[in-house]
Amino acid sequence: MNVLVSVEHGNDLVDKVDVEGLCAFAMEAESKPDDAEVSVTFVDNDEMARLNRDYRGKEGPTDVLSFECDNLDDVFAAARSEGEPYELGDIVIAPDVAAAQSNDYGTTIVEEFELLLVHGVLHLCGWDHIEDVEAEAMEAREREILGAWRQK
Repeated sequence: MNVLVSVEHGNDLVDKVDVEGLCAFAMEAESKPDDAEVSVTFVDNDEMARLNRDYRGKEGPTDVLSFECDNLDDVFAAARSEGEPYELGDIVIAPDVAAAQSNDYGTTIVEEFELLLVHGVLHLCGWDHIEDVEAEAMEAREREILGAWRQK
């Protein structure tokens, strides 16, 4: 598992979390190939608001966005050359939104970042939360992965 991390904003907050380790753990829990790769970028609220507007048509910053690349069912993924990584996708997180949420929800910043990272990985693995039943299943899977991560 390969996790590429870029911190454009919030380095003091991001340093508190094992981004690479948790993302790899979540990808493994979702049975992704050993050569799976994900990128995680931490951005300021202005950049997150731009991405949210451009890709979701929503105003203002959000906490996390996920952009899927390869999918094991895709023709491209099946035909990829030996040695090419399986590019699961990109996760973008706004540390300032995460910090505000940790205050609102009574969690630590580490707990909030861990939740957002697992949430982002699960979106890249095909999970969604549009319907209530999907949301319940996704939240249960998040709790399962985070519980296993925190016990290891």
